[in-house]
Amino acid sequence: MASIKVLIHGVTGKMGREVLAAVNREPGMEPVAGVTKNADNYYIQLPDGSGRIPFSSDIESALDTYKPDVMVDFTNAEASLAACRMAAANGVNLVIGSTGFTEATINEFDRMAKEHGIGIFLAPNFAIGAILIMHLARSIGKFFDYADIVEMHHEAKIDSPSGTALALARNLREGRDNSFTRPSPEKEPVQGTRGGELGGVSIHSIRMPGRMAHHEVILGTQGQTLSLSHDTINRECYMPGVTLAIREVVKSKEFVVGLEKLLDL
Repeated sequence: MASIKVLIHGVTGKMGREVLAAVNREPGMEPVAGVTKNADNYYIQLPDGSGRIPFSSDIESALDTYKPDVMVDFTNAEASLAACRMAAANGVNLVIGSTGFTEATINEFDRMAKEHGIGIFLAPNFAIGAILIMHLARSIGKFFDYADIVEMHHEAKIDSPSGTALALARNLREGRDNSFTRPSPEKEPVQGTRGGELGGVSIHSIRMPGRMAHHEVILGTQGQTLSLSHDTINRECYMPGVTLAIREVVKSKEFVVGLEKLLDL
């Protein structure tokens, strides 16, 4: 069976480099090209020193020349959408790890998959533990009256709150007929100290050096609280989810959101 040819969009980013290393060592996969905004060379070395692959800032040319089966994207919402439009028009399947998309863009991805007959997979998080905490949130939110989410990331993270925090808040609301109770203080000397709000869930975002990713759900009801937390220690934890998505997306002709769909949760 032929290897799955993979183009990595955002290859010089922290996640892009991890994806390149993972695809390079994964049996049945082959990195064929890397794309980044400001490519200053024609080739990029493979992490294990076994060779090099073409490197470019011209994604349209890279798609046409190297004809990948899958494009993996870890950039930002704006750059991702532009690249995905070009890749979809070329019949290339998509695995998207960028976050910050609007509801309109999510709907556009669905139309892309149908129009071009390709598989598109989008996930706010590829860590198995994060997927499990989101799964648990969906199951237990209806049993509690109050809900807060605390998420912590490194200082350079583009969006706030994180896509995972938003997914957690939405999952907590599933199965409920009403919003969570969200007390508002009578006095608030510093505005915004209760955090952002989605469906009665308060979301607090922390950004500082030394943090990879931390998500904590705190639920409360009469006489008790329940806390769930997940920490990402390094970016390698995302790679089993990414390679699973690559293998599955080439079999699909639809738009799928969330790694839990591939884990039968």
